[in-house]
Amino acid sequence: MKDSVKIAVVGAGYWGKNLVRNFYDLNALKIVCDSNKSALNNFKEKYRDIEITDSFNRVLEDPEIKAVAIATPAEMHYQMVRSALLASKHVFVEKPLALSEEEGKELADIANEKSRILMVGHLLHYHPAVEKLKALVSSGELGKIQYIYSNRLNLGKIRREENILWSFAPHDISLILSLAGEMPDMVTAVGAGYLRQKVADVTVSTLSFPSGIRAHIFVSWLHPYKEQRLVIVGDRKMAMFNDVDPVDKLILFPHRIEWKDHMPVPDKGEGESIPFEKEEPLRAECRHFIECIQDGLRPRTDADEGLAVLKVLQACQRSLESEGKPISIETRKSTPFSHDVFIHETAVVDPGCTIGKGTKIWHFTHIIKGSKIGEFCSIGQNVMVGPNVTIGNRVKIQNNVSVYTGVTLEDGVFCGPSMVFTNVYNPRSYIPRKDEIRPTLVKEGATLGANSTIICGHTIGRFAFIGAGAVVINDVPDYALMAGNPAKIKGWMCRCGVRLHFDDSVAICDACGKKYSKDGQKVIEMEDDPQG
Repeated sequence: MKDSVKIAVVGAGYWGKNLVRNFYDLNALKIVCDSNKSALNNFKEKYRDIEITDSFNRVLEDPEIKAVAIATPAEMHYQMVRSALLASKHVFVEKPLALSEEEGKELADIANEKSRILMVGHLLHYHPAVEKLKALVSSGELGKIQYIYSNRLNLGKIRREENILWSFAPHDISLILSLAGEMPDMVTAVGAGYLRQKVADVTVSTLSFPSGIRAHIFVSWLHPYKEQRLVIVGDRKMAMFNDVDPVDKLILFPHRIEWKDHMPVPDKGEGESIPFEKEEPLRAECRHFIECIQDGLRPRTDADEGLAVLKVLQACQRSLESEGKPISIETRKSTPFSHDVFIHETAVVDPGCTIGKGTKIWHFTHIIKGSKIGEFCSIGQNVMVGPNVTIGNRVKIQNNVSVYTGVTLEDGVFCGPSMVFTNVYNPRSYIPRKDEIRPTLVKEGATLGANSTIICGHTIGRFAFIGAGAVVINDVPDYALMAGNPAKIKGWMCRCGVRLHFDDSVAICDACGKKYSKDGQKVIEMEDDPQG
């Protein structure tokens, strides 16, 4: 059973009260910290089994508090996050991470040094409609992305400590960077302050990406009605996320542009409302923070993601202050992994994954959250790993292989092209069976031939050899050579991959000279255990 996480919410006002509610409902809230004593008393009356305090130091000094959720004004984020990390607390901080990239980098470094989770509250990533939208983009349903625009408008809370760009735009910048899969190389921003001259109330920012994608972000807190709309234009289809619509939040349009007589002609179609599972995004975000602490996962919106958003925000701010002058951004692709790791630019590695040094991940491969890949592995083209899959060192996975939840590959395993793992014995589209996953263990040095199939719930022994096209429906002994459908033992293999020939239950490999003994269906290296 997972250990419970005791969390303090610091700043329980306009937005923080929602964090209080969600962490309380997730049985994680221990204490609420705020300078408003009247508000604290109201929380105590509503949530009788929690503690309240107006002292941030009390929170930092309490050893039972493992994590802090900070929802104070943005100008306080840097100092409070820094203090919490130095007190060895895990930290969830509402956007923005800080008010400068330099401050954000320092916070990320402290989190790494202290081995603590630092997660930024970019809420859209946890909206189920947005998760569905990202899946549509990732699958190629929209084709090549050409243009993205976002409107976030309201006659809402007007701040004094930050302008509309820093208050509203971080959510949209964060999501657009995720959808584009790259950093912009150029930004411009224009706007004006109508209520206070030096604090912008309205801004329009343009992001230009190396791949040719363009994005526009229009934000305002001087608008007669609320609008939160994101539109993605691809060369095959278009999609719209409208968070204000109570029913049709995500619509997919088959619109495309045809070229006739050298002229672009719109080809319109009827929009389709896309269903998705309903859940409060903030609840999902809070739960993700808790899971990251419990399981040691990297947050979906971690410090690196927060730093990328800060870099774009700062560039937009400089452009805004220079009346729309274009500002260049360094576009070198960053990675949370060692410089010895190679990840092809078309591959996707989710937050929360561990990749060992010397590992190479090739074209169009997806490593899903929570997966751990060892050192000096080779993960081929169009491979899917995860979620929460463990792969050892020096593993080779050839093209077009999916390694599902429940599969574990020990050191030195070889997976041939297009071989198949399963993880549910009797799958149906109509019947969810995620709680019926049967684990598969492939032990050290085993080879799984091209187009072979491993039915879930079995163990493949050390240095076993599964022939091409074989279908394994039972456990496989160490060193066994398997072939056929269903696969049967056809002989025995040396760890070097050469077939063994036994004489009086003893075999010496013709290639490497290793000795083996056999007792029924059990084969061992005599050097490892001469007694059998």
